[in-house]
Amino acid sequence: MLSLKKGRYAARLAETPADILAAQRLRALTFLGDADRFDADDFDSICAHILVEDTRNGALVCCFRMLPLAAGREIGRSYSAQYYELSSLESFEGPMVEMGRFCIHPDYRDPDILRVAWGAMTAYVDRNGVEMLFGCSSFKGTDAEAYLDAFAMLKEKHLAPKRFLPRVKAPKVFRFAQKLRRKPDAKRAMLGMPPLLRTYLLMGGWVSDHAVVDPKMNTLHVFTGLEIKAIPPARKRLLRATAG
Repeated sequence: MLSLKKGRYAARLAETPADILAAQRLRALTFLGDADRFDADDFDSICAHILVEDTRNGALVCCFRMLPLAAGREIGRSYSAQYYELSSLESFEGPMVEMGRFCIHPDYRDPDILRVAWGAMTAYVDRNGVEMLFGCSSFKGTDAEAYLDAFAMLKEKHLAPKRFLPRVKAPKVFRFAQKLRRKPDAKRAMLGMPPLLRTYLLMGGWVSDHAVVDPKMNTLHVFTGLEIKAIPPARKRLLRATAG
């Protein structure tokens, strides 16, 4: 069983229906701004859910879910496949995991939360021999104008290699790689980048050439992939140190 503690935060696998409900409530608060609702879907029943809690009071401060796939041939089972045409990844032969619904409680700003979450993810990846991590990285809101520098930086430095590039499937998308001609302001770009996506990119991750407009979740999201073998050795050591 996954269990990890660093400082005042601890990560663990959800074990009970109450754990899942707590995660669904945090997701509704984070994505929808409504603490009285639950964000739930059919994928919850087939995923492992990881919870990060404040050890001082037991408060749930972060959660995400992991969907293991034997190889790329199963990618059509993923949540991301609802929004992206992913046939380019079907030939990937190693074990994969989709990381989804990642969120941090809006009242918490401690960077250690993200470190513990990635430590838990690293432990999961190592224990299961995962070779690719992927998912949808979300920008809050559906107005692309607020994130043009971030999207310009993604276009300039972080697009998926052609052999893996997802194609358009969703009915409404922002084709930033096709439309943007601006030179990104690095500071504004990084400020606009979601913390999860920044971490993916620091590890060598890449993104789709378009963002999906998702009014249901009130987000813009990009498909994000990371080959585990591409993570720089120094960063792997840091992640594994956190993971214990």
